[in-house]
Amino acid sequence: MTGFLLVDKPSGWTSHDVVAKIRRLSGVKKVGHAGTLDPMATGLLVVAVGPVTRLLRFLQDLTKTYIAEATFGIATDSLDADGEITEKAPMAFDRRQLEEAVSTFVGDIEQIPPMVSAVKVGGKKLYELAREGKEIERDARPVTIHQFEVLGFEPGEYPTASFRIQSSKGTYVRTLVDDVARRLGGRAHLTALRRTTNGSLSVADAATIERLEADGVDAHLVDPARALADLPSFTIGAEDAAALRHGRQVRIPDTFDGSVAAIGLDGDLIAVGEPERGWFKSRVVLR
Repeated sequence: MTGFLLVDKPSGWTSHDVVAKIRRLSGVKKVGHAGTLDPMATGLLVVAVGPVTRLLRFLQDLTKTYIAEATFGIATDSLDADGEITEKAPMAFDRRQLEEAVSTFVGDIEQIPPMVSAVKVGGKKLYELAREGKEIERDARPVTIHQFEVLGFEPGEYPTASFRIQSSKGTYVRTLVDDVARRLGGRAHLTALRRTTNGSLSVADAATIERLEADGVDAHLVDPARALADLPSFTIGAEDAAALRHGRQVRIPDTFDGSVAAIGLDGDLIAVGEPERGWFKSRVVLR
């Protein structure tokens, strides 16, 4: 058994919990996912089952979209509703001021990852240090915010708002929302987060854990060509497909740059690689 699953992760589950569940349901040990969702968060988790786990790195780099809800004026140690309150002070601003603050974060920005995160510093995950009561200096990391839109706003002593965010790999929406609050003179924390897309893959096509239990994993497997449809691709014949599977190189059009998918005449994904002086250099070949 091999292929991808689009899973609608429930709140309260870690991404690892989902992977462990798929291992049990499928009987396959080699299972991985294309990007962590915090326990509180829900939505699209792309899971690979079997040999296609080697392709996960190409999905991890794709743009992701989120719907987020936040409360302003209240900060927590984790920057979300799962954490302990660390600051509480009423804030006063209107929707126009919020939208102006949000607009300053669109584009290439730098983010300092939160202490409650899986980022490793000195071989140890930040959340492990946070559990020990430690807070260390973290380096800012570059991320890109492609879209940051205010969907709803409720004024009050502790205003609430909802957002649509489209961002690059490695973006912490918790940090992004708190940074907006700091721009407005206060703090904030996430009260809900839902990932709706990973590249062109959508949570609308995802299965719940209950559905996977009822139908079986096989019924919801997505073939690799569909899962990696965001990659540029070129079509190869049977002879070139056989050559790639035997470790030989094939010619590639000179119009490509970066990762490219080689697709067989039947629509199956044969390999993913990169162009090199007119040749296709395979990174992953599916046998």
